[in-house]
Amino acid sequence: MTDFTHIDTWVFDLDNTLYPAHCHLFSQIDRRMSEFIQARLSLDEASARKIQKHYYSVYGTTLSGLMKEHDMPPRDFLDYVHDIDVSVVPRNEGLRTAISALPGKRYIFTNGSVRHAENVAGKIGVLDLFDDIFDIEAADYLPKPHEDTYTAFNRRFGITPSRAAMFEDLPQNLVAAHALGKTTVLVQSDADWMADEPADKRPSRPGETFDHVHHVTADLTSFLTGLKTAA
Repeated sequence: MTDFTHIDTWVFDLDNTLYPAHCHLFSQIDRRMSEFIQARLSLDEASARKIQKHYYSVYGTTLSGLMKEHDMPPRDFLDYVHDIDVSVVPRNEGLRTAISALPGKRYIFTNGSVRHAENVAGKIGVLDLFDDIFDIEAADYLPKPHEDTYTAFNRRFGITPSRAAMFEDLPQNLVAAHALGKTTVLVQSDADWMADEPADKRPSRPGETFDHVHHVTADLTSFLTGLKTAA
């Protein structure tokens, strides 16, 4: 069994981490981002899509780019892009059992909104198992992978990094976690992904390895179930 007896704080990304990427929930969000940009900036579909992915690559999130380049009100964007159909997300009783067995504190750390996290985690059936949610508003709209956001997250909840594990689908979002001393777990997937996704921002696929990642898994439930944790 993988030894996680030193861990008393469990930090989970939301999208494509707590639910399987192949359900394509995030593709709905991705599409609504494009629609929002088209409407607000009066662009055609191709131009809006290009800006969306450019801002994502440069600023960490599309929202950050819109705020910096166009003074976009963040709430308008978040409310629109997270107005999605979560019925595609399966309830996961196995994941619920595995998370409920983790000793210590549990948090969701997302570049999305609290509302989105609550909707999705509620659909999965795990929302009540988390002590709190740290969203993009709590981060003052500075998204992962900026290290200051991880520091703010740790400060908010009094986290000792050496006793914390962080689970993510995006390898770049584990760089700062590793640098600060957290145990890092990359949740990988072979799901089809958007063809125009920036190469350095795509979710990781099975077989990929990174120096800053301690563990990889393509099955979060099985990984958690197989851990040796503190009594």
